Amino acid sequence: MSDYIIVGGGSAGCVMAARLSEDPSISVTLIEAGPRDTNFYIHLPVGFFKMTAGPLIWGYETAAGREIDGRTMVYPQARVLGGGSSINAQVFTRGCPEDYDAWALDEGCTGWSFKDALPYFKKSEGNDTFVGDYHGNEGPLGVSFCNPHPLTRIFVQAAQQAGLPFTADFNAAHQQGTGFYQTTTKRGKRSSTAVGYLKPALGRKNLTVRTGVFVNRIVIENGHARGIEIIEHGNPSILRAEREVIVAAGAIGSPKLLMLSGIGDATHLKAKGVEVIHDLPGVGQNLQDHMDVDVLAELSGPYGIDRYKKRRWQFMAGLEYTLFGKGPIASNIVEGGAFWWGDKSEKTPDIQFHFLPGAGVEEGIGSVPGGNGCTLNSYHVRPRSRGSVTLRSSDPRDAPIIDPNAFSEPYDLERAIDGIMLSREILAQPAFRPFIRREHLPGDAVTSRESAALFARQYARSAYHPVGTCRMGTGEGAVVDPQLRVRGIEGLRVCDSSIMPRLISSNTNAATVMIGEKAADMIRNGA
Repeated sequence: MSDYIIVGGGSAGCVMAARLSEDPSISVTLIEAGPRDTNFYIHLPVGFFKMTAGPLIWGYETAAGREIDGRTMVYPQARVLGGGSSINAQVFTRGCPEDYDAWALDEGCTGWSFKDALPYFKKSEGNDTFVGDYHGNEGPLGVSFCNPHPLTRIFVQAAQQAGLPFTADFNAAHQQGTGFYQTTTKRGKRSSTAVGYLKPALGRKNLTVRTGVFVNRIVIENGHARGIEIIEHGNPSILRAEREVIVAAGAIGSPKLLMLSGIGDATHLKAKGVEVIHDLPGVGQNLQDHMDVDVLAELSGPYGIDRYKKRRWQFMAGLEYTLFGKGPIASNIVEGGAFWWGDKSEKTPDIQFHFLPGAGVEEGIGSVPGGNGCTLNSYHVRPRSRGSVTLRSSDPRDAPIIDPNAFSEPYDLERAIDGIMLSREILAQPAFRPFIRREHLPGDAVTSRESAALFARQYARSAYHPVGTCRMGTGEGAVVDPQLRVRGIEGLRVCDSSIMPRLISSNTNAATVMIGEKAADMIRNGA
């Protein structure tokens, strides 16, 4: 028996396991369904393009989207120690301070304003460049700049020619502008929470880490979470928790586990043959995600990273990395980007851009004629559309039904169009003219906002930033309170990206790490 059982060894789970086990009087067991993070590609920053498919994800797809021409989308969710921090593109952004202030002021999440969250961001951060009011340099999570590819530098120049100011730091008081992303890398390697937080803690006698263990359900007795039922080597057994069960299985896995345990909308659970333990209708609702739209250009020569598809260039890159820890293998590829406005009435930027000096880098994104291309993707950072995660059946092995409900709010589609138009404008600037032969996608097919809307419906995809399905708050629909305790069940918390009441205005991993830090602090302080 352990004091705390943490279900999910992902971005937040590894943080909490490491922080809680700092107290030698507390025993902690961390359960992860996937393997340890021994895969070679995990630790190479460039290796993320290998991670959106394969054995280290759950293999999810979305339901057919009503507003995206009935398409389904691949939906990579990590199944490995370190979770999303082991497979993501390592872009380190936090969103706007206003995002967290809105959690506190508009959603009833007392204690989660930016002023409250900032100490935990700084506590987590081991930044090799910035320190001061907005950054820490002694935390477990390595944060650094890559040496940007020459084409990424051209992008930043082109964005400035399009009217965006240069910014040196996307994670300070203001986010707007164009510049180079910091990444969760350290000395040329990925710095996941499994590496930065968990690895140094593995020698502690009060911490047990079990991988390859599937959790069927949370064991609830008389309204109190007492442990979990697991499957290991094909055999079921019960693990008991003396104090709490902490669910950190992510925005898809956490609501699924709660529902399989009888916590959720009673009507839905009964329809799926699950015994209702606690009627909590908000579980699995409020799914939010960023919807990426990619604009691809064909380059006029081998100026980007596509040349590394050839063996000669691969050998050169491997040699540079082996000898010096530098070069394209030490890059996350997504080195530059921007935040800017589509809707000028918004207080803070509402569109984010990622530039990749290559084409076909991510799962589902095609190549270009001639083989040399670049990609500029964009998404509306504060979507109004809301989706859901629901059970397919009562069988824990069945994937849930994931419905992002993309573009169900017409406002979101309008902002996607803004992103497409701005992307095309940036790629058409003088800085790019010596390097770009032509726009490949959308190309001549888009001549108006109406045709851009059709393109967005046909090509939009998830940016892999799901949140909100175990929403934190105090009102109707909230699943957890501001201390992340599941409403109506004792001894049970959810501590991961699923608790975000609203999606933040950027990539989500840094915020998930912050949630893990703050949750561990609250638990240790008896909140």
